[in-house]
Amino acid sequence: MIGKIISHYRIFERLGHGAMGIVYRGEDTRLGRAVALKFLPEDVSEDKQAFERMHREARASSALNHPNICTIFDIADYEGQPFLVMELLHGQTLREAISGKPLPVTDVIEYGIQIADALDTAHKEGIVHRDIKPTNLYITTRGVAKILDFGIAKITAERRHRRAGVLATATATASASATATSTNEDSLTKDGAAVGTVAYMSPEQARGEKLDGRSDIFALGVVLYEMATGQQAFRGDTTAVIFDAILNRMPPATHDLNPKIPE
Repeated sequence: MIGKIISHYRIFERLGHGAMGIVYRGEDTRLGRAVALKFLPEDVSEDKQAFERMHREARASSALNHPNICTIFDIADYEGQPFLVMELLHGQTLREAISGKPLPVTDVIEYGIQIADALDTAHKEGIVHRDIKPTNLYITTRGVAKILDFGIAKITAERRHRRAGVLATATATASASATATSTNEDSLTKDGAAVGTVAYMSPEQARGEKLDGRSDIFALGVVLYEMATGQQAFRGDTTAVIFDAILNRMPPATHDLNPKIPE
């Protein structure tokens, strides 16, 4: 990929990779704008659920206009391999910022305010992130917190109804497309399935129950705890042990782990 021009995006270097994406630094040659390009890994590029997750991320993020949510500029395809075009961020993930040590209380408060405000915007738009965790939160070099990866976001019924109202005036083809999209969304958000990252799940998420924005608020609380103490609130060697901690146990008080936390 390095050195190629794909569509009108020039790729310079590989920034990182994970199970659901390989990210490159690039440039939009039309606008002269630095961007990040996220491709599906080749081993999952033909996986329908992975493909839908990428499209879900694009739809959810593009529906939200907030300075603390990573902006999606475009979604495209290169030789059958879909990719997202996003704003290029400079800094580190919140996981890297924490690195097992408490953050200054002023940072905990400031980042918490920024993330909470972004979630409030998402929830008002009928979008539940469902995977708020330190690796999906980014801190820029200017101290701005950004929410990443809406790939498993839940689109609430209220938002679907609003969208259906708009689509009702469109052509039959568009309506059929919307129905197919809704079916794909259901496959990723059906009740009875615990979707998300175990250590940051809300109790209702762990039980596979119906979710709303309060699950994101619970996850943000867990993240705030980790920022304040340097330790995860719910820990264990297996998923079952972590679920038991979430459902039945209270984590140690933050002040017990970090005496610098004000009352």
